[in-house]
Amino acid sequence: MAFADNLKALPPVAHLAALELTNAVGDAVARIENKPGQAGSLAVYAALAAKHGAINAAAAAEGLEIYAEHTADALAHPGKHPNIDRLIGITAPAQALGVRLIRA
Repeated sequence: MAFADNLKALPPVAHLAALELTNAVGDAVARIENKPGQAGSLAVYAALAAKHGAINAAAAAEGLEIYAEHTADALAHPGKHPNIDRLIGITAPAQALGVRLIRA
C-alpha cells in the first residue's frame, strides 16, 4: 500500500501539537510538529510510540513499512526525509528513542 493509504489507517493526531523524541537521559533530540509537511510523520511516530512504547528497532522497521514508497526514496537520497532517515538508523536497543507527546 502507498503511504497515503497507510496514513489513513493510523489514529488521528489533531489533539497533538507536536511530539518530542528523547534520548536515554530524557533530553529532546528531535521535534515533529503538527503542521503541513510534518503531520504525516507525527501520525506515524505517535502510532509507533503507542504500540511499541518507544521508537525502538521493531517500531522503526514497522515505520519504514508505513512510509512505503517514501522509504525507498529516503534510501536513495539520504537527508531528503529526516524522519525516515532517523528510523533507518535505529537498529539496536541502545538507539531507542523515547516519545513525549505535546497536546494541542
